[in-house]
Amino acid sequence: MIIMRRCFSIFLLLVLTFSCITDKSIEYSPVPDKSVITESVLAPDPFVLSTWVHGSSEFTDSVWRKKILTYDSLGISEILVQAKPDFLTQLIPVANEFDIKVHAWMWTLNQPGNKETQKHPAWYSVNREGKNSLEYRPYVNYYQWLSPFHPDACQYIIDKVKTYCEIEGLASVHLDYVRYVDVILGADLQPKYKIVQNTEMPEYDFGYHPIAREGYKELFGTDPALMQHPELSTEWRQYRLNAVTELVNDIAQVVHGKGIALTAAVFPFPEMSRQMVRQAWDDWNLDAAYPMLYHNFYRQNIKWIGFAAQQGLNDVDFPVHAGLFSPALRDTADLHQAILLAKKKGTAGVCIFTADGMTHDQKSILKKLKGNL
Repeated sequence: MIIMRRCFSIFLLLVLTFSCITDKSIEYSPVPDKSVITESVLAPDPFVLSTWVHGSSEFTDSVWRKKILTYDSLGISEILVQAKPDFLTQLIPVANEFDIKVHAWMWTLNQPGNKETQKHPAWYSVNREGKNSLEYRPYVNYYQWLSPFHPDACQYIIDKVKTYCEIEGLASVHLDYVRYVDVILGADLQPKYKIVQNTEMPEYDFGYHPIAREGYKELFGTDPALMQHPELSTEWRQYRLNAVTELVNDIAQVVHGKGIALTAAVFPFPEMSRQMVRQAWDDWNLDAAYPMLYHNFYRQNIKWIGFAAQQGLNDVDFPVHAGLFSPALRDTADLHQAILLAKKKGTAGVCIFTADGMTHDQKSILKKLKGNL
């Protein structure tokens, strides 16, 4: 009897076990065979070395083939080129021979010397003193800013973006100067212009275009130009931030509709950029951001580059490429540390301003790091 009970128990256990295994309602994940895992799954995204590049008025194949060859020798796989569409159209096939991606680096709201926009003074940004950016150029003569509140100015920019979207093989439209005038300059830049900015000074505080003032007054019942302390109004600051954000996201719709990525050169991290230049890049529909982590502008050390990069990464869900200012990294140990620090913090790469201006020793560092990042 005992033997029969034991046999029955074993039989019942087998039946239950078989039933569990064949029950389709139970989900399980088999251990994968490592031999069939694809390389793309195992390999992390490559750390990208890129550089901003100034184009020229005309494309010369021999000149730019030589430059592309130099970039390739440094491990640079992406170049952000400031040039007209025709120039980029000729450059891309040459860059493709070396598997180097080309981005269209485009100045956005700052339009120095633009004869077409200068025909429309009403398009330009206005400061708290009521001065137009075309007539009053803060800091430097090339600061000639359009207003993100003027619909015709915004449409002009969008139409310009569309011309770049027609370029076959373009990696991205790369926006720059997509913000307001610096209301606060970096600490190391203020002595250069013989100013001390320990508060927001009216002549550098822009965004007071008549359209902006009227729209804000309609919404809040107050003319921001008449506020005693407009710098204390979070609503007024956000109102101006939203205008730039709306422009960028309108551009994103155009660019993405053409199957092209949208990237931007931005200030170090969102909170800092909000305060210094009214730029909320964490609200933008970007495919990647290139924060300019120029530590010397702010009298900071190399470790600040890692800190600033981390803040940006914490605030966005798209890739961040750390912008490095090569003239401030002449000490090759600093350059080496900055690149490794950016990688350690989780950035997608570093972008040099500019590789063309690097010393022989700086280029040697890139060559040593090539293939080892």
